Amino acid sequence: MITVVGVGPGESHFLTLEAQAIIAAAEVLVAGARHLDTFATSQHNTRRLDADLAGLLAWLRQSMAQRHIVVLASGDPLLYGIGKWLAAHFSPAELRIIPGISAIQYLCAQIPLDMNDIYLTSSHGRTPDFDWLLQHDKVAMVTDAIIGPRAIADAILQRGLTRRLIIGENLSLPTERIYRLRPEAVAQCYDINAVVILNER
Repeated sequence: MITVVGVGPGESHFLTLEAQAIIAAAEVLVAGARHLDTFATSQHNTRRLDADLAGLLAWLRQSMAQRHIVVLASGDPLLYGIGKWLAAHFSPAELRIIPGISAIQYLCAQIPLDMNDIYLTSSHGRTPDFDWLLQHDKVAMVTDAIIGPRAIADAILQRGLTRRLIIGENLSLPTERIYRLRPEAVAQCYDINAVVILNER
């Protein structure tokens, strides 16, 4: 069995109690460097999660019967996380997913902004259809280094639209910053972030 644990937006105190117990009991932690630095102890064997997903898949299939493997995922594993990819390759009998607090949930709670009618998306490894997205009054996007706040702002300005961007940077960490900006005021670069786009009519 492989267990995928959502570790929340960043700080370890946002882990659920179930997530804490599973991480503590794990034999092997599979995660990116940042999460291994945060959660791995001397009792854990580790495997770094990187772009070699084919290699990871082969290793998981070979190792899962003998070892208690826990894969750590940012936020919630099934909200534009590795949970979807793992669920496509392993059966429900082989895979257990522990939800976590997503960066979008955390950002909306900090604002505060209800999520009842928000459209959720991600720019990780994809080019968003901004013509379609910007028809919505409330959009939340998990961003990447290629399409982040500045690219979103440019798309809004190119279409002559009026929107406000709420940018959550380094959410839940000591360096957290939350910005409420018009597109023309958005900077070129931000650290790890999620963005809410609001049509404030």
